[in-house]
Amino acid sequence: MKHIAPKIFDFLKQLSRNNNKEWFTEHKPQFKAIEGDVKLFFDSLKNTMEKHDQIERLKVFRIYRDVRFSKDKTPYKSQFSASLSRAGAALRGGYYICIKPGESFIATGFWDPNKEDLYRIRKEWEMDASELREIIDKKAFKSVWGELAGDGVKTAPKGFEKEHENIDLIRRKQFIFIRNFSDVEVLSDNFMEKVDESYQAIRPFFDLMSNVLTTNLNGESLID
Repeated sequence: MKHIAPKIFDFLKQLSRNNNKEWFTEHKPQFKAIEGDVKLFFDSLKNTMEKHDQIERLKVFRIYRDVRFSKDKTPYKSQFSASLSRAGAALRGGYYICIKPGESFIATGFWDPNKEDLYRIRKEWEMDASELREIIDKKAFKSVWGELAGDGVKTAPKGFEKEHENIDLIRRKQFIFIRNFSDVEVLSDNFMEKVDESYQAIRPFFDLMSNVLTTNLNGESLID
């Protein structure tokens, strides 16, 4: 399946207006059919991406919400989403896609790097961030992904200079890029192509980050 059909949005809109167990149980057969179509789309996207990247895992997220620690007790998500993980220790970074009426988007980058990886990234930017800036400041890159996003500390991480020339990068805890899509774009015949092209555009960033995270500050490999 290469396209997102309008019936998928129709179902999600109905679910958003009737987010309760009774309605969902009554419409469970319809949901299973819609879910099957979406999974086929995600599978097709994975197969398309494997022509230019190594994808280790496709994870399709469940429609059921975990409401145990949330003020919002509605039991179901009004979206379909999936993540795609790159393969092996040498290939870092991941992909995410969310299909939701009025709020569809794709994202990529590093959402929650572990303590060791985050420290290694910060030490790299402390030493030199010129290559990163060259990649993310290019007009062609910005036309697809816009600005670098993600949370960061307010001033400077412990052990780093507050006045460092690259403190805007060093203070970050996440390194994320997001691209939004309108409903018209999602329902168009070339939506998968646009998503795949966007993911291809992130590769220079991934290549740099993979090199950083698989070497020490002397450029020596940390993997076999």
